[in-house]
Amino acid sequence: MIIAGIDVGNSTTEVAIADVSDRDAPPRFLGTSRVPTTGIKGTLSNIPGMRLALRDALEDAKLGSGDLDLVLLNEATPVIGDIAMETITETIITESTMIGHNPGSPGGMGIGVGQTIHIENLVRATRGQAVIVVIPRNYDFEVSASLIKRALDAGVDVQGGIVQSDDGVLIANRLPKILPFVDEVGLIEQVPLNMLAAVEVGEHGQVIRQLSNPYGIATLFDLTPQETQMVIPIAKALIGLRSAVVIRTPAGDVKTRRIPAGTLKLIGETRATVVEMDGGADAIMAGLSQVGHLVNVEGEPGTNVGGMVQRVRQTMSEVTEKALSQIQIRDILAVDCLVPQQVSGGLAQEFSMENAVGLAAMVNTDQLLMERLALGLAQEIGVRVELGGVEANMAILGTLTTPGIDVPLAILDLGAGSTDAALMVKGQPVKSIHLAGAGNMVSLLIQRELDLPTGANVDVAEEIKRYPLAKVESLFHIRNEDNSVRFFKEPLDPRLFGRVALVTRSGLVPIPTQHTIERIREVRREAKRRVFLRNALRALQTVAPLGNLRNIEFVAIVGGSGQDFEVSQMLMDKLAEFGTVVGTANIRGKLGPINAVATGLVLSYHQRRKAGEVEWTTHAKANVPAYT
Repeated sequence: MIIAGIDVGNSTTEVAIADVSDRDAPPRFLGTSRVPTTGIKGTLSNIPGMRLALRDALEDAKLGSGDLDLVLLNEATPVIGDIAMETITETIITESTMIGHNPGSPGGMGIGVGQTIHIENLVRATRGQAVIVVIPRNYDFEVSASLIKRALDAGVDVQGGIVQSDDGVLIANRLPKILPFVDEVGLIEQVPLNMLAAVEVGEHGQVIRQLSNPYGIATLFDLTPQETQMVIPIAKALIGLRSAVVIRTPAGDVKTRRIPAGTLKLIGETRATVVEMDGGADAIMAGLSQVGHLVNVEGEPGTNVGGMVQRVRQTMSEVTEKALSQIQIRDILAVDCLVPQQVSGGLAQEFSMENAVGLAAMVNTDQLLMERLALGLAQEIGVRVELGGVEANMAILGTLTTPGIDVPLAILDLGAGSTDAALMVKGQPVKSIHLAGAGNMVSLLIQRELDLPTGANVDVAEEIKRYPLAKVESLFHIRNEDNSVRFFKEPLDPRLFGRVALVTRSGLVPIPTQHTIERIREVRREAKRRVFLRNALRALQTVAPLGNLRNIEFVAIVGGSGQDFEVSQMLMDKLAEFGTVVGTANIRGKLGPINAVATGLVLSYHQRRKAGEVEWTTHAKANVPAYT
């Protein structure tokens, strides 16, 4: 008898095919497959992906579709997750106090402080006067460099420049001393003249340090403690930039405005609470802990978060054919982050890293959807399809095929849409929990914090999440993110030179961004810490005896995100604080952390047949009704 276990996940659909003909022998696994899930998990739109996964698994087993007797689906209540990002602060510039700019190639390096002066007036500058030269587009780099050299020879203390064109490097390279030049300042005519200004350009591969520090600005401009408080938004807006200009003007102002981001009403079994989104993720998660078991979430109408909550309900209402009032959100995950936003009133289309909250929500529905899915698949393939077991139980059964593993055991299932945990103790029912937020949330945070492109054919954030980084330092060597160096016998593609790239299985893939390798790495790791670590602790505390993590001795990581090259180590380091041993499962001794549920479905069916709970028959497809 040939059976197939199918696990439909939020991101992937996995299949395990086995021969269970021998009652007294364990199932003989013949083939496996893993393909992207089509549509929303648990809906009829999953069928094309399931058919493809079955086809690939049968090919792997060297079987035909006519050899299949039974298909088993997990009894998981479908989960739909959605994520939204809401900015809750905004930096606004009045007059022309600040230019926080990050052009592709500023000139020179270092920091300079002086009075802003138009380049045409440079000849009238006095000896010893410290100046910052303002250079419009109609002055080319050769003329500009010549005028600055002449001023230096005359004893003028030229400290740096603000350039409208992209000639910063060309000007800097023609001068007898190293000076900082910030270029690509489009609205150069709005730069105030005869005002004290500071220009800073970081070293290659480095970010600015003085102007991104409020006390650094205070030192340069001789500010009082009260004035230093006022420049904190400026310093915040300049964090992570390669170059910047700060100009002190009498009438200018920079302020950070808080944007009403809406409220969330968290409804628990015994109480409810209203949380302001602009209070940040900690306030939201604290509110969640206060209400106990979450029953529903309501978002304030007319706000971003309100629209997001309504969109989740609307989507699930459509796929389940249920009224909106019957759709309830059963879990949320809020995450603080910084996202780049164009500064209101800026002079150079500069961006500021503004406070934002990312929100993931999950909706559980009833089992009816899975029953409809089983019936729809049976119609398509002409083979009987049954619901084979609760997902958490199946995941543990599959995990137990890992060499060296035994109960009591907790599993941590890290997927794309949800983070799940389950605990198995001999003689006790399996305890499990499903929480919103996993791999997709990590990708969103990376995309927004690095301001990466998105599209139907490219998901740069998803690739950054999956692969380590390297800097191409020559055509024959790269420097990996761990600072190790790799050399090549054949020259690399010249288009890779000087770029930050992903080290994938198919080779080096350049990242379309100007961020440094250090910045990209930190954003990637922080996103994983905020989502995976936080949710892992939440999930394990829920299933742990007495809610104490110290009562869990062993944890096995399964799921697609369990393949991540650094998440498992992060979890190991974190859970070591509680004396918990963590490792990545190796399903059937060869598949790694994937295919746990699909494998568990096969094992569960074999156990039930052996115990006489199901009939020992073959050719189950003969029992499929005739559909027209």
